[in-house]
Amino acid sequence: QVHLVESGGGSVQTGGSLRLSCAASGSVLRNQTMAWYRQVPGKKRDWVAHITALGNPTYAASAKGRFTISRDNAKNTVYLHMSDLRPADTAVYYCNFVQFPTSWGQGTQVTVSL
Repeated sequence: QVHLVESGGGSVQTGGSLRLSCAASGSVLRNQTMAWYRQVPGKKRDWVAHITALGNPTYAASAKGRFTISRDNAKNTVYLHMSDLRPADTAVYYCNFVQFPTSWGQGTQVTVSL
């Protein structure tokens, strides 16, 4: 079973930045497309961005131009650099494999205040 551990969340003011990390156990990232998602209590989990094994990113409209997804296969880690954060970005952020999702991690809380 692959375990995913998200970290890097926190509380920032509008316009601030954060970098989230997603570490996967084992040498599993190399050929997998990875994605970041976010969820607000009471709502469904929404896709934010994904990055292919070759490093090609795709973003949701809400993230485009502000968020950057990247990966370091040697470290089995995927990152999400978020800038120009807004209160609407407040959520718990999760990562997972796209083609063969594993169990969800605990996520990392991002809170953006005015």
